[in-house]
Amino acid sequence: MFEILVYLFDNYHAPAACPEADVLAHRLASAGFTHHDIDEALAWLSGLADSTRDCIEMADRVQPGGARIFADLEYQWLGSEAIGFLMFLESSGIITPVMREIIIDRSLDVGERPIGLDRLRIIVLIVLWSQEADIDNLILDHLLDEQLVRRLH
Repeated sequence: MFEILVYLFDNYHAPAACPEADVLAHRLASAGFTHHDIDEALAWLSGLADSTRDCIEMADRVQPGGARIFADLEYQWLGSEAIGFLMFLESSGIITPVMREIIIDRSLDVGERPIGLDRLRIIVLIVLWSQEADIDNLILDHLLDEQLVRRLH
């Protein structure tokens, strides 16, 4: 699934440039991805759209300037390294609190416990891409380092 997410980032400048799910599935199959991975990625992306909508609606009801307290279950599922990375990204202004919540939701849907930092970087990248956020080149290099891309391809 992560290989497909990187492929989408590499081949479509924005989510709006992606074709409809059935056409995209056909293109991904033509690119050599398995049907299982395609189905998993499309379901994950559908969840991303739902999570984005829900988190944006929730943000309208939350007071600004609050602190995020992670539950024990989130520490178990995400791991302290991933949580530290998210806190760094947010404190640096790279992600917003809404993006943080979307990233957490999508990370919990992956099924890895705890999620690896390389996987989390891809999730962050895709959330930024899905929000059409401007991504600084240094941040992009950090999120998609050469070793990670080679391991996925």
